[in-house]
Amino acid sequence: MISLEISAKTVEEALDEGIKKLGVKKENIQVEILNEPSQGLLKFLGSKPAKLRLTVIKEPEEFIKEFLQKLLHIIRLEGDVSVEKNEEDDLFLKINGKDLGLLIGKRGNTLNALQYLSNVVFHRQFACNKGRILLDVENYRLKRKKTLEQLAKNLALKALRTKKEVTLEPMTPQERRIIHLALKNNRDVITSSHGEEPYRKVVISPR
Repeated sequence: MISLEISAKTVEEALDEGIKKLGVKKENIQVEILNEPSQGLLKFLGSKPAKLRLTVIKEPEEFIKEFLQKLLHIIRLEGDVSVEKNEEDDLFLKINGKDLGLLIGKRGNTLNALQYLSNVVFHRQFACNKGRILLDVENYRLKRKKTLEQLAKNLALKALRTKKEVTLEPMTPQERRIIHLALKNNRDVITSSHGEEPYRKVVISPR
């Protein structure tokens, strides 16, 4: 449970400062007043500040999991949502169930859009959390990763055979990174990215 004790001249000032430090929305905080502010002699001597204890009601993992579960309910799909956290505070969310192809879409377009939406909603609620929300459905990303790695190797061979650059279709930053890493140790080709998002492409060139 994330909790913080903070003092200020007034309850309002302490609450505002605490919200900024926690980086969460006011509605996601439980407020306990530990000390009311009081004025001493001549308004200066012996005056006591306000002291609050602020506790986050829904922590990051619980919040984003509940968000996705509600989303599944709205679009009338059934699935189990699991959450894992890594050392960089990224949250890996996996949705498993039946007939969840709608959440993936063509070449993962819907999944990428859902991941973007989840990041926007999450960081509005937890502004101080720098971790990313990484979303997968039915292990699609793992399967896609293997497909892209094989594609990278095949197109590298094509570039060497034809002695010409090979340009791939536009991809997300995550997918472009898979291509770059797949050919990182290949001394016969080099990879580069060209264009502007969302049409940025990987180019494989013979050395």
